[in-house]
Amino acid sequence: MSNFITKDFEPSTAAAWKQKIQVDLKGADYNQTLLTNTSEGIVIKPFYHSDTFEKLEIPISSGDFKICQNIFISDEIKANSTAVESISNGVQALKFEASSPFNITQVFKNLTARNIDFHFNFGFLSETFVNELLDYLTNETVYINLDIVGNLAKTGNWFENSNSDFEIVKNLISKNPSKIVLGVNVNHYQNSGANTVQQVAYALAHANEYLTKFGGQIASKIQFNFAIGSNYFFEISKLRAFTYLYNLIVKEYGLTSVPLLFSEPSYRNKTLYDFNVNMLRSTTECMSAILGGSNTVSNISYDALFHHSNNFGERIARNQLLVLKEESYFKNATQITSNTYYIESITKQIAEKALDIFKDIENSGGFLYQLKEGTIQRKISENAAKEQSQFDAGELVLLGSNKYPNEQDKMKNDLQKNPFPLPNPKKTLITPILAKRLAEKLELKRLENEA
Repeated sequence: MSNFITKDFEPSTAAAWKQKIQVDLKGADYNQTLLTNTSEGIVIKPFYHSDTFEKLEIPISSGDFKICQNIFISDEIKANSTAVESISNGVQALKFEASSPFNITQVFKNLTARNIDFHFNFGFLSETFVNELLDYLTNETVYINLDIVGNLAKTGNWFENSNSDFEIVKNLISKNPSKIVLGVNVNHYQNSGANTVQQVAYALAHANEYLTKFGGQIASKIQFNFAIGSNYFFEISKLRAFTYLYNLIVKEYGLTSVPLLFSEPSYRNKTLYDFNVNMLRSTTECMSAILGGSNTVSNISYDALFHHSNNFGERIARNQLLVLKEESYFKNATQITSNTYYIESITKQIAEKALDIFKDIENSGGFLYQLKEGTIQRKISENAAKEQSQFDAGELVLLGSNKYPNEQDKMKNDLQKNPFPLPNPKKTLITPILAKRLAEKLELKRLENEA
């Protein structure tokens, strides 16, 4: 290779760059002027250099991510039709959500033996039904995603009670040792306002409840479900930091494991007004999910907040992923971020801070104990309140909502469903962790003022 350029430009050190910057600052303090401290306590520097480069050895799985379509089962025949159509339009995985047991044969008509992964999210716990489902899908790749601790955190109650719930999961794991029965729904913490570091720490502590209860051998049989926000590089780093720390913790059980990551865009920053911006938000969020090492990525429709599931919205969401994968060079892209100085630095800082929180949780009795004491809820609520205050003050910006709103935009007559969570009067064992979008208060006011 020609040295035409390099022979005239000697390599420069990090110290030389910093010295030059300090001269240009004309007496201003370098740290106060150019270092940014985020709300998580992460320090962002103005430049990164090979002299000070540090990285973590992260066992990110190689290979391509799978595009997933979410389907809520309210009608078995319609769910099956949507699933068949989704496969014909390029998806490689399906995630079925259901609030009660359903007719398995009807839902999976013409879906098996097609090299499709099946993911589930159940609002119920039934040992009989899950065994029937796994028997029916015995030759398929299945992620059941049972998360009894996550259900407690989200609803404030066990499905039945602590002993019964753990016993059912134990029986299912024992009967189906090769299947991925467990899930950890980290997405709810993000959608409720937990910051990046908290999400990683809570995911670890949440999972460790299962490792402690069922043994380290189930480490590779847990799927982690993450919600991805709009802080592009931080979200990439979040997934990478979690992958590093999970493997670190699993080593304490004498094993190694690359966690299974399922990612989808966050609802926390999605908006009712100027809703087309949601497409831009979800696109960058899917990009972060891919580059962070997700095995499976599902998108959400731009109108999911206020419209019922519809073909147009689902097609747009699916095509966003297809364009990223097939036309934007994101195929087999999980290793792209390795050795990038900025991302490696953020990853390392998130990992260090999350590990400190994880250790504190374990030393004070574990994740379940802190849930019952209300500590986890309080920490998330504090961060959510801080973010809300920043949003209300215009410091945390959502375009089209608290910045450059279109005052002519009217939504009152376009709401097919309620975009605001309804209070649950049911008595709970613990304080539930409630999801809330940043723009809710602003949107309610605008709806009230619509002519």
